[in-house]
Amino acid sequence: MKKVFALAAAAAIVGGDVVAQEFPAKTIEVITHAGNGGGTDVTTRMMMIRARRELGTDMVVVNKRGGGGASAMDYYLTQDADGHSILTFTIGHSATVALGKTDMKLEDVRPIARGTDDPQILMTRCGVYDSAQAFVDAQKDEPLTYGTTHLGGIDDVSAFMFARRGELATPRIVPFEGGGELATQLVAGAVDVAVLNLAEAGSQIEAGDICPIVVLAPERMSGLPDVSTAQELGIDANFSTVRGFVVHADTPDDVAAKIEEALLNAMNHTVYQGFLTSVGLDASSVAGSEVWGNQLTSMQADMDAALRELGFIE
Repeated sequence: MKKVFALAAAAAIVGGDVVAQEFPAKTIEVITHAGNGGGTDVTTRMMMIRARRELGTDMVVVNKRGGGGASAMDYYLTQDADGHSILTFTIGHSATVALGKTDMKLEDVRPIARGTDDPQILMTRCGVYDSAQAFVDAQKDEPLTYGTTHLGGIDDVSAFMFARRGELATPRIVPFEGGGELATQLVAGAVDVAVLNLAEAGSQIEAGDICPIVVLAPERMSGLPDVSTAQELGIDANFSTVRGFVVHADTPDDVAAKIEEALLNAMNHTVYQGFLTSVGLDASSVAGSEVWGNQLTSMQADMDAALRELGFIE
C-alpha cells in the first residue's frame, strides 16, 4: 500500500509539472480599448493572424471601450496572470495611468513586444504653406487651430508640446471623435492643422487634399521621406502612437518568453509586415520586450511630465 501511495504521489508531482508546462491550455484573450475597426483593434487582429499558429491555440479580441483605456486596463487587472490574457497597451494608456483614471500602474504589467511605432504627424491642407519652416513661422505670434481626437491624450499633448518647445503661440484645440472625421474637417477648413497618423488620412493625402508638413519624430519616416521632422526644425517634440502587448507582471517567466517569441515571429512574418507597409510604417516598428520595456518606462515618464506641464495634473 505504501508503494502505491508513493507511486501516486510521484505521478501527481510529475503531472503537476506537465500541467504547469502546458501553455497555452485554452483560448487566449487579447484585450483592447478600441472598437472594431479602430487602429489598435486592427493592429491587434493583424498580429493574431500568425500568432495563433505560433502558439497553437485560438486567440480572440475582447473590446473594452471607455475611459481612454481605463475600462480595458481595469478589466485586465481581474484576469489571471497565467498568460491566457494579453493587453494591447498604447500611448493613450500611459496618459490614462498618468491622470489616475485607472487602478493599473505600469508596474502591474510586463512588456512582451511592440507592434507599431507610428509618429504623430502635423497635417495641413495642401498649398497653404510653402514649407515646414513657413508653417512654424506662421505660429510665432498668432495661434493656429489644431484638430485632435479627444482631450488629455497623445494628440493634444503633441500639439501643445510642439508649440511650447518651439516657442510658438499656444494652439486652439478642437477635439473630434476620430481620425477619419478629423481628416474630413481639415479638408473642409474647420481647423488649420490636424494631428494624425499616416493611415488616418491616407486617402486624402493620396488625393492631394491633405499634406503632412511636420513629423514629430527624431528621424524621417520611410513612407514620408520628403517631410521634415520637428527635430530638424530645432523643436524637441517626439511623440508617437505606440501600440504593443503586455501581460501581468506576475506571469511566469517561461510563459512570458513563449508569448514573446510567438508574437515576434508573427509580426516579423510577411503578413504583418505587409500591414505595416500599408500604413506607412516599416519593420523597425516591431521590437522585443527589452526595447518595448524601456520605451514604456520613458513614455510613461514623458506623458506624466507633459500632462503636469500642461496643467492636466496638479
